[in-house]
Amino acid sequence: MNKAKTLKRNLENPEPFLSVAWDTNDIPDLCSVNPNLKWKDINWKKVEKYVFKLQKLIYRASSRGEIRKMRKYQKLLTKSYYARLLAVRRVTQDNQGKKTAGIDGIKSLPPMQRFNLVEMLRSRYLKASPTRRVWIPKPGREEKRPLGIPTMYDRALQALVKLGMEPEWEALFEPNSYGFRPGRSAHDAIEAIYKSINKKSKYVLDADISKCFDQINHGALLRKIGKSPYRRLIKQWLKSGVCDNKQFSNTVEGTPQGGVISP
Repeated sequence: MNKAKTLKRNLENPEPFLSVAWDTNDIPDLCSVNPNLKWKDINWKKVEKYVFKLQKLIYRASSRGEIRKMRKYQKLLTKSYYARLLAVRRVTQDNQGKKTAGIDGIKSLPPMQRFNLVEMLRSRYLKASPTRRVWIPKPGREEKRPLGIPTMYDRALQALVKLGMEPEWEALFEPNSYGFRPGRSAHDAIEAIYKSINKKSKYVLDADISKCFDQINHGALLRKIGKSPYRRLIKQWLKSGVCDNKQFSNTVEGTPQGGVISP
């Protein structure tokens, strides 16, 4: 059966809603069923607090080189019901691009189907679908650049993976790196340059790599990721292909722009 139709069928099939009960170790129990739970009644402060707590543990373990401990926390986060709730909220409610559909044709989800998507993330049985290519104009130019729009399921799964990967790599990135990082902007980069050039004379290199993201080497990227629990998923997204005007093409290099976990 077509992947997009399978996804749509599963999202439209109501299942019992799960609520989170806390055990003695303050870890969510996935077995507690509450059919009366409503999306608007979720305690998002509690959800965010728990996820952020795990992210801090991942960050700390990564910065100390405690790889085994870091992987354990990443797996715990990925299995967490709270993290799955937050991932679904990010792509169905918070993200401004949530109204753009991938090849599944799904632009938005009502609350009931959001819970079903949360449950689907637990099994992670669907393989990555091709992205839908959309061309948008570059600011101030006639030239256009491609965006790769994932399916709703892939977007939610990417948001979940991002919650676990981001603190690992934030602990390792250079302090003077500002592109595509949380809590950083072009204004921060300008401020850093201003402070730097006021100390001593410096050389400034202004460079633009043409079609940088379109030519990223998949092998090199996967080697950099190493034995991450997310490696298999990252490889699937890189190799899933693209549909441009209903024409499918394989992706042998590059990373699609416009996804949750891509630049």
